Amino acid sequence: MLPDRAVIGADLPVRHVLPALTAALTGAGRSDPGGVAVLVAPPGTGKTTLVPLALADEVTGRVVVAQPRRIAVRAAARRMAWLVGGEVGDAVGYTIRGERRVGPSTRVEVVTTGVLVRRLQRDPELPGTGAVILDECHERHLDADLALAFLLDVRAALRPDLLLLATSATADTPRLAGVLGAPGLPAPVVGADAALFDVEVVWAPPPGPITPAHGLRVDPRLLDHVAATVGRALRETSGDVLVFLPGAGEIAAVAGRLAGHRDTVDVLTLHGRQSGGTQDAALRPGPRRRVVLATAVAESSLTVPGVRVVVDAGLARSPRMDHARGLGSLATVRVSRSSAGQRAGRAGREAAGRVYRCWSAAEHDRLPAQAEPEIAVADLTGFALDLAVWGHPGGVGLELLSDPPTGAMDAAGASLRALGALDDTGRVTRRGRSIAAVGVHPRLASALLDGAPVVGVRRAAEIVAILSGDGPAGGGGPGSGSDDLLAAWRRLRSDADRAASARWRDEARRLRSVAEPAGPAGGEPSGGDITDDHAAGRRPLGGGVADDLAAGLVVGLAFPERLARARVPGGTTYLMAGGTAAELTAGSALTGAGWLAVAVADRGAGRTSARVRLAVALDAATAREAGGVLLGTVDEVAWSGGDVVARRVERLGAIVLAERPLARPDPALLEAAVLDGLRREGLAALRWTRDAVGLRERLAFCHRILGDPWPDVDDAALLGSAPDWLGPDLAGVRRRADLERLDAGHALRRLLPWPQAARLDALAPERLEVPSGSRVRLDYSGPDGPVLAVKVAEVFGWERVPAVADGRAPVVLHLLSPAGRPVAVTSDLASFWRTGYPQVRAELRGRYPRHPWPDDPTTAPPTRRVTPRTRS
Repeated sequence: MLPDRAVIGADLPVRHVLPALTAALTGAGRSDPGGVAVLVAPPGTGKTTLVPLALADEVTGRVVVAQPRRIAVRAAARRMAWLVGGEVGDAVGYTIRGERRVGPSTRVEVVTTGVLVRRLQRDPELPGTGAVILDECHERHLDADLALAFLLDVRAALRPDLLLLATSATADTPRLAGVLGAPGLPAPVVGADAALFDVEVVWAPPPGPITPAHGLRVDPRLLDHVAATVGRALRETSGDVLVFLPGAGEIAAVAGRLAGHRDTVDVLTLHGRQSGGTQDAALRPGPRRRVVLATAVAESSLTVPGVRVVVDAGLARSPRMDHARGLGSLATVRVSRSSAGQRAGRAGREAAGRVYRCWSAAEHDRLPAQAEPEIAVADLTGFALDLAVWGHPGGVGLELLSDPPTGAMDAAGASLRALGALDDTGRVTRRGRSIAAVGVHPRLASALLDGAPVVGVRRAAEIVAILSGDGPAGGGGPGSGSDDLLAAWRRLRSDADRAASARWRDEARRLRSVAEPAGPAGGEPSGGDITDDHAAGRRPLGGGVADDLAAGLVVGLAFPERLARARVPGGTTYLMAGGTAAELTAGSALTGAGWLAVAVADRGAGRTSARVRLAVALDAATAREAGGVLLGTVDEVAWSGGDVVARRVERLGAIVLAERPLARPDPALLEAAVLDGLRREGLAALRWTRDAVGLRERLAFCHRILGDPWPDVDDAALLGSAPDWLGPDLAGVRRRADLERLDAGHALRRLLPWPQAARLDALAPERLEVPSGSRVRLDYSGPDGPVLAVKVAEVFGWERVPAVADGRAPVVLHLLSPAGRPVAVTSDLASFWRTGYPQVRAELRGRYPRHPWPDDPTTAPPTRRVTPRTRS
């Protein structure tokens, strides 16, 4: 039993709601049996420390508290251990990946949500656990959503006695209470208000324009402004200053800009990639005034004592996934109004405080109310695998706070099937369970299991340990100054950064123990012991092969679509196997590498190419080996550069490794390429004689006047039906020149059913005989009907204009002078002879005296000839 807590935390607001909370969980005074509840309490109320201690006296078994971050796990365990007067590992302990401090007398255990998910997967009954508290549910991390869904499933099927409490720092809890409760009966919600002091808001936007953050890049001018604002806060206020920045790189940059203040203040840093000792220093009061530069870990999960002032850069890091290009990364985003409020509240914990927001009030109003849940934006590959291992592929049948996006889940399923983790029905395979047990992203787990027998267990584990942390340890992250994975690996081995090296060695040791069956303990390849289909056939590289090839193979196994070849030898631009262009940063040590295995890359808004953040150089042979799943030789027949190109191509995804001309291409591929070329180039690629153009115009006229079954012959229709009317002629086409020799008119007649073909000349005659005996071509190209252009003298005697299309379309006469120039247009010849002809006769008889100009053209004989010249 824990000591009496009558006086522990008596000044914290949650202390006063503990009876109500206990009653809600036990069902006392309610019609339902209880067992679930929601606690709404802002940071600083004691919900993380007092509630677990209180529940420990109410349940038989251990109270497990799940936190989203490792740093918060350690801090919460230390705080509770201090409250009960013991050491961490006694009554209160913790477990994070690679570290466990728990003893037989432990009643409260703090774990990360990831550890809880793994524990549930191993043994869903959670033996020895009486209650689970999911802390900081408002942050909506993927592991937290998974743990909640799994725990609800466990309560329904295995452990109805298991108490489940979800805590949130925001009041936006209806969905959370509904999921925890029964249909129509949401879980009880207990609230505890924080006794916060007033916090004055100072709007402090930068004085000049700032380039919006994209990817991992933050405008240095904003960091200059943040440092200047910290200086202003130090002059205008008292107490410690807590500065919120998006990541470790920006923290280091601002710390450097504050060097001039170190004579009067202590500048400390706080983020998830630090050692426990460094983190502890930021969480303890100091002898001098302090400036603590922190990421979002200090937003709600941790309490930094002594803070009276907050300087907020207004940015955070959020996972993003570009599913079309297979690029998952962290992105720098604007904070939500909710997050900004929680950050500001840190200044009012112990006294009246002040927050300097590095943006304007107008910008604040445009911020989103809440941050997007991770499930909406992140890579869901690991999430989908956990669901499948749990026995609910796709989450069907589970109570999830948000439905996963369909597109993201489809992409995750495709990745898992490619890894052999899921079968075609979406169910987990034996290999999938092995991948899930590793405890890192499925791609990295697969690379570890497949790479260990090839490069050695030790090296495979060390490489994966670099890639599986919060960020690229020692390289590739903002402020690291290096995108070279090999250099990062060497720095970690040399203990240049003791804290980072210690964390890395712990994780590598854990991964090595998981992968040990793939190779002997010494880390050398096992050779003939390779049995997995994904590893079979690979050449063991062993210890004699350079580290860069070993690292390249492991990275390539994890991300084969990111294997990249230089577009130009010695250049900085690459094409990745997935089809995305990639660029190295200026001055990169990787410049000139012919091949890269890219571990981390991101593509900023508006950019067509990705920026390489972390990679390793490798050779073509290793790239082929790592990207074996993308290797293939295919016959490609395509329209390219304005002509048919037929070749046999060996590809690594989108990268062409070798090619040679194809002597006898597949006829079906050839026809498809020609049709594609026709669609690109248009109908002008065919040979259009005058007769062919005329036939098309006649068919278009019939379709317009008579409708079906007369075919539509506009460009879109002809291109769409090209296989029908061009099909037989395409058999001999191998290049553009052959296409240009095809007679379009001959082919067009294939569109006509035989009854229409027989009546075409009657309905839309190509020529029309006029009174002079001439057969004059009709022009069907205009929208107003067929046009007959004929000299006036040749239609003397005609009293009525003829019609075509069974009399539905009168011919439009374009009457010409003897020189062939238009003089009149009419479809009413009788009216023209009465009113128009006299004027035409008057104008032209003097100009063309040898031509007949009778007074009555309706009775005059038509003629094509002129009157002979008489001799004087």
